[in-house]
Amino acid sequence: MRAQNIVISANTAWNIYNFRKELIQALKAHGYNIFIISPNDESVPLLKDMGCEHIHISMDNSGTSPIHDFRLWWDYRKILKAIKPVAYLGYTIKPNIYGSLAAHITQTPTLNNISGLGTVFIRKTWVTAMVRFLYKMALSRAAIVFFQNSDDQAEFIDEGLVNKNTCRLLPGSGIDLDHFLASQSVSTGETRQFLLIARLLWDKGIREYVEAAEIVKSQFPDSGFKILGFLDVDNRTAVPKQDVEAWVESGLIDYLGSTSDVRPFIEAVDCVVLPSYREGTPRSLLEAAALSRPIITTDVPGCRQTVDDKISGFLCQVRDSADLAAKMIDYLHLSPKQQQAMGDMGRKKMEKEYAVSIVVERYLKALNDVT
Repeated sequence: MRAQNIVISANTAWNIYNFRKELIQALKAHGYNIFIISPNDESVPLLKDMGCEHIHISMDNSGTSPIHDFRLWWDYRKILKAIKPVAYLGYTIKPNIYGSLAAHITQTPTLNNISGLGTVFIRKTWVTAMVRFLYKMALSRAAIVFFQNSDDQAEFIDEGLVNKNTCRLLPGSGIDLDHFLASQSVSTGETRQFLLIARLLWDKGIREYVEAAEIVKSQFPDSGFKILGFLDVDNRTAVPKQDVEAWVESGLIDYLGSTSDVRPFIEAVDCVVLPSYREGTPRSLLEAAALSRPIITTDVPGCRQTVDDKISGFLCQVRDSADLAAKMIDYLHLSPKQQQAMGDMGRKKMEKEYAVSIVVERYLKALNDVT
């Protein structure tokens, strides 16, 4: 009898541990052996503690070298031939492309997860055309392709990158509602704290957030604006460290660094903001809403689905600092009771639409369909 091995691959072990932990636990409970393929990082021991086997693979996440990418495909092929998994679960661009192409060669069913289109689709260049071509090759034989919002799914179908009959929707990576428990707002009166949680990339709307903070503070000088997330990231749209230092020195922004547990940071503020240009389904907004915090985000694919406008938060126009500031001011004009009610509605939305159990159930059904 063939061993019930499943391979899960992403561009970092950190991604798999933080976003797929509950799925791994469910798969192991159903008798699957879990193999993780990713570059080594600090989350590998945590995955091993969960009973996973980890296999290191070298991956140039931001590079476009054909030689490096051919070697990546070759390494995937060798690993999959040795493991003989019943399914390959791919996340992030290169594992979705090169891991899937290798899986097709080894006749392994693939379950791909398109968690967002990212910078390469937002800033259209020759790389965008190349990635679209590679996606079409990799997804053409996929057993199932999960999307985290209907806009991304429609774009892939309309451009012929995927067979619509293989497509299924997920509520992002889901949210563990027992881990992210509802909590009460911390402030009263006019003092309010805003928080942006994201990698420090311009495409996350960092510039708009800073410019909006300046506008809001001119009317509400006691309001505070915080940023939590990775700095010095390996990305061509990364915010320079000196810019962040200048914002902090001016007193406009409080930079909090990065963390493995966002809960105390969310609980210490009143409202979470993400003016991103496009997302799959932003985890930070799900976490904020689960903790009963109102959210303000852009009316773009991936973000708009996480909030009911004027009910659990506000939608603003993309790349528009003035409109973002206006929505923050709208929030500040609400009474503490109204603000808390808005946060409570966000929690109810998470319970109804975004529980991680929904994601797990859909993966288990998908695996049952293809293995």
